[in-house]
Amino acid sequence: MTAIDKSALRDAATVIALRDRRREPHVLMGQRGAKAAFMPNKFVFPGGAVDKADANIPLARPLPEICAKRLTEDCQTDLGHALAAAAIRELWEETGLILGEPGQWTGEIPDDWASFAKRGCVPSAQALQFVFRAITPPGRPRRFDARFFLVDADEVAGDLDDFSAACDELSHLQWVPLARAREFDLPFITEVVLAEIAARVHDTAPPASIPFFRNDDEHSLFLRLQGQSPLG
Repeated sequence: MTAIDKSALRDAATVIALRDRRREPHVLMGQRGAKAAFMPNKFVFPGGAVDKADANIPLARPLPEICAKRLTEDCQTDLGHALAAAAIRELWEETGLILGEPGQWTGEIPDDWASFAKRGCVPSAQALQFVFRAITPPGRPRRFDARFFLVDADEVAGDLDDFSAACDELSHLQWVPLARAREFDLPFITEVVLAEIAARVHDTAPPASIPFFRNDDEHSLFLRLQGQSPLG
């Protein structure tokens, strides 16, 4: 297998917020701008690249152990904490929704987290469930090694329909019926992820293994992560 040039990739985290999963499941999505360098005009889940500061953000509760372990597979370093923090930050920035617990921060607060901290909450990763990983194919203007996290909307603090604190990176934010989501203009990988979510929408336990869509310069492989491989 050809090695992927890690210098060309940015680690990223994406959040699939699932609402009313027992009755009429909906997922939270928004539309990227027409001038966006990455996937313009597409409907996507909230998410984005990991920032350097994310690795040191205090978490009220860590990722579930099984998810943290699976995130180390096929990785040179343990990025679980940073990825979880990035997922929570991106959800806040792009939708104005908070995944956290009431509490006070300690130490200096990074600029990207200042507005979150002002809400009197500390981020919590306990409700995040690692469900998918995908690497952007070669030839794109930007490439990401993205980890997708599923979260039940019941774990989100506040009004699920209040997007007033969101930045303008995503427009037309809405809870899309899961059964109709693929009617929107979606990236290919988003369609694949939606199919995975639909197949296990009523199953709240962590999946038996994690789908990994791995792209390098010569191959596109669909693998499964078990969380049994050590770092290195």
